[in-house]
Amino acid sequence: MKLDPNKKLDIEEVLKDLDKYRPRRKGWSWRKKIANQQIGPFIYKDTSASLENSVPLPAAEYFHNIDPQCDYVITTEISSGRFEDDLRRMRMAAWHGADHIMVIRTTGQSHIDGLIEGTPEGVGGVPITRKQIRATRKALDAIEEEVGRPINFHSYVSGVAGPEIAVLFTEEGVNGAHQDPQYNVLYRDINMHRSLVDAAESKRIMADAGILQLDGAHNANATAKEAWKVTPELLVQHAINTAYSRAVGMSANLIALSTVPPTAPPAPKMRLDLPYAVALRELFAGYKFRAQQNTRYMEADTLETTVTHVLDTLISRLTSADIQSTITPDEGRNIPWHYNNIAGINSTRQTLIGIDGINEQLELKHDGPLQVQAREIKERAVLFLEEILEGGGYYAAVEAGQFVDSGYYPERNGDGIVRDPAGGDGADTVIPRQPGYGAPVCSHFGNNVYAHGKDKPCADYGGCTLCDETKIQYIDELDPDDNVEKRLQIPLAERTQGLLKPEVEKHGDSIVCVTLFVPDSPDSAEQAALEMVKHMGLNNPEVISRRVMHPAEGSFFEIKGILDVAINKDNLQQVATVEPLSEEEIEAWVRPRDIHVVAATVGEDEHSVGLHEILDIKHGGIEKYGFHCHDLGTSVAIERIVDRVEKSNAHAVLISTIVTHADVHKQHMRELDELVKARGLREQLVLVAGGSQVTDKLARKCGMDAGFGHGTSGHDVASFLMRALRDRVSE
Repeated sequence: MKLDPNKKLDIEEVLKDLDKYRPRRKGWSWRKKIANQQIGPFIYKDTSASLENSVPLPAAEYFHNIDPQCDYVITTEISSGRFEDDLRRMRMAAWHGADHIMVIRTTGQSHIDGLIEGTPEGVGGVPITRKQIRATRKALDAIEEEVGRPINFHSYVSGVAGPEIAVLFTEEGVNGAHQDPQYNVLYRDINMHRSLVDAAESKRIMADAGILQLDGAHNANATAKEAWKVTPELLVQHAINTAYSRAVGMSANLIALSTVPPTAPPAPKMRLDLPYAVALRELFAGYKFRAQQNTRYMEADTLETTVTHVLDTLISRLTSADIQSTITPDEGRNIPWHYNNIAGINSTRQTLIGIDGINEQLELKHDGPLQVQAREIKERAVLFLEEILEGGGYYAAVEAGQFVDSGYYPERNGDGIVRDPAGGDGADTVIPRQPGYGAPVCSHFGNNVYAHGKDKPCADYGGCTLCDETKIQYIDELDPDDNVEKRLQIPLAERTQGLLKPEVEKHGDSIVCVTLFVPDSPDSAEQAALEMVKHMGLNNPEVISRRVMHPAEGSFFEIKGILDVAINKDNLQQVATVEPLSEEEIEAWVRPRDIHVVAATVGEDEHSVGLHEILDIKHGGIEKYGFHCHDLGTSVAIERIVDRVEKSNAHAVLISTIVTHADVHKQHMRELDELVKARGLREQLVLVAGGSQVTDKLARKCGMDAGFGHGTSGHDVASFLMRALRDRVSE
């Protein structure tokens, strides 16, 4: 399957012959750092290879549209609950630089408490889930070819079906997964013995498949009452899972510690979080680090979340990270939205590229408070581990409620998570192995009578599914009502009809988001805001973010609702777009030719900012290409403009017209056209108008050669002028 950048992802093509599809590659892929890489006019210190297809950052237009890629793997989390919708979002994310796609299914492979069908080797697998994974990997195989970079697919090996899921992931080419028995014990209340036994099997399978493991220690500071007080415990949880993983046979380069800074402003974030980051990286030198934002402090305010995200990313660069996760504020309010996934990715890559090379300019002080605080955290963690050993081990510590206690160790407040070693989900389900136990499968942990020969354990049985892919039994969806074919019926019918609806979660969900400020006290302002959006035509409005500007003066709201409108794109007027000429081509043509332009804001209009954006070299205006600009200022009469044209022998006139009452902007354009005709100047001049209410169609109707509205740059105007003047100006 090959993708066309100009065509939508064909879900039917993804599903076609899915039973025969096998992943192109398995195992985790890291970006390859390229030192001192020249991209455009700059030399970068901390970058990797550029993408073949991508969407650059917004400011890239000022830097030759370069799109440097940082050296960290960048994560985005996607969970619409419909894999066919996830695939489109994955493609968007990849174009913006994400190469670690984490998926949380509503079907929930991390929450399956037993297999409906299948064996420990995964034959038959988990109904539905295998299809979701295979379709996703097939789409990602095509997407990574489109962008020119490997993309890692990630999910969760947890619950009491962990080993079966690990086999499934290995068979289907999943590249990374969370696996931490402590997560099961503390947060899922799965029996301790069952969790650790399952983890041994799961980790062995993941290790042999080259699947990168992330742990779940960060959940402690997302759960604790005061997260900065559990930093010693975070190191302890990392240590327990890391040691267990190594004992099972997993190499250090497949173990990634999931590290989350414990605070956010208004806490003194850097003073608290940076020592913890230093302590963690010093204590676990040689392992990989996956840095993630702390979701517990995330409100629906995207600006607040972005600022904290930038600070977290700065900590990653000042210390170290191999993977930088991106979390969106949607996690606290709804399914993550398309554009917030992209916003999270962009905030990370914008920060990392913006601070490229910062470690060559700055270094952390190792002889001040930072190192003292980091040492203290490590000492507390070591004392915690010693206490666990002295108290009878991990089981006893959990039973005593020592984990996620709100005290700063060794302080104890008696409010930690308590679990019974003999209780929990899956209790009494671990069966001791007999001395002659045999499992004719590969990647199996523990004693196995088949594992002592020279051949693989499965050799006598013709190979297991990890060795012989033809033995993998593909089972399609079993639910006659909830399956992808049925879910696609409406989207495909709408596409055939050319219908378009707004969406942010799933195809055609019709969800839109509006923002508005209401000048009253918070409660009445919120009620008024909801009524206002109903008058806009939104159904089922819901406030998803509120910011009090002042308790009496007003509040700002973000409201989502349903806009039950479908637009037939076949009825839309097709607008022909012309790509601007390159900046180098414009300057090379303009500079030798002494091109003069007269410009002004006309009538009684005092607006000047927009015009200066187009003219001034400071703002990237047309001056930088070599145009000689005669700026007459604001509130300029049309006759004065024409007088200056005659005096300067100008080639073009640019008028800005913002004020539009009584259609005065139309009058000014018509007056300019009529006056230059009356003076016999029209043939030599290119007339251009601009303003917030000006369109190209309107301007031409009023006698202009072109009109430019919102979003116009000096580059756009310069490109048009050059094209218009090429046939009029002699060499």
